[in-house]
Amino acid sequence: MPVQQLHCLPHSPGEDIYLFTLSNSKGTEVLITNFGAIITSFKVKNNTGTVNDLVLGFDQPRDYLNPAYLQQYPWFGCAVGRYANRIKNGEIVIDEKNYTLSKNRGSDQLHGGTEGFDKKVWQVVSQGDSPCPFLELRYLSPDGEEGFPGNLETLIRFELTDEDELSYAYKATCDQPTAINLTHHSYFNLNNGTRTIEEHEIKIYASHILEQGENLVATGKELPVAGTPFDFRAFRGIGEGLTLIDEYDKSFVIDKKDSLLVAEARSVQSGINLQVYSTEPVVHFYSGKWIPVVTGKNGNLYGPLSGFCLETHKHPNAVNIPHFPNTILRPGETYYQKTSYKVTHI
Repeated sequence: MPVQQLHCLPHSPGEDIYLFTLSNSKGTEVLITNFGAIITSFKVKNNTGTVNDLVLGFDQPRDYLNPAYLQQYPWFGCAVGRYANRIKNGEIVIDEKNYTLSKNRGSDQLHGGTEGFDKKVWQVVSQGDSPCPFLELRYLSPDGEEGFPGNLETLIRFELTDEDELSYAYKATCDQPTAINLTHHSYFNLNNGTRTIEEHEIKIYASHILEQGENLVATGKELPVAGTPFDFRAFRGIGEGLTLIDEYDKSFVIDKKDSLLVAEARSVQSGINLQVYSTEPVVHFYSGKWIPVVTGKNGNLYGPLSGFCLETHKHPNAVNIPHFPNTILRPGETYYQKTSYKVTHI
């Protein structure tokens, strides 16, 4: 497995930063750095044999600390923790004890707070090529980090198969009861990161979305998608919906299913179809309205609608809503979630 050691980032003095390459027999290549467990590149060949990079990102890990990027920070391609999406008022209660979390979206916490898993240097645990190319990283989140209780040890394992399926799997354990809801935050553009994603079509296996209150925080109610711009039960163009609403930034509750297939995206232009499989009950679809204007890989100029996200996790704000899925991890338990991105061709 090719590994490139990079100079330490200003953010992480004394910690080694690496860029790893996973590749398969088809020539598909995935680049991952242990800074933020970021997927910086996901290159596949389309039907004409042209190499197509499916995710937004930068050429060098240091570019993820560019002030222009951080000013309107979109979480390109990174691990998200301890808690994905929004927690109302940045407050949680565990076993009748109140915890005040860091607040980085007004009065709420978003994606783990001011400095979540996305800005940490992860320890390299293992890497190899059997049974398929893989990389395993570890991060120990100390008690009190961003306001969360307990020491939390998190492992993430990336794998790339010869069937062009890239997966990540999280495992986590703790020494005190704590809140956890992990995801990964890649932005996809199936046309090699060029232009906007309005031409892309999306399908989500969900009949309901979660109602959002102030600051897009989940209220605890579900709303049917039928007859609304959020009905993606059949393939629907992103641009079509954006003629009716300002943006997509919604959590879709996956219908009870026998398959782990939760969403799909495709581009007629590139001929690429992306299938998303997950153990998780929610797919959060974000159309990238607030992507900052920055220069990304290959000199591509990014901005609003340059990419979309299909984030898999448990219900946002579930720690504060008793009838939502449990997101409290206790000592002796192991948190687990796995999500896969399988590339096929139309």
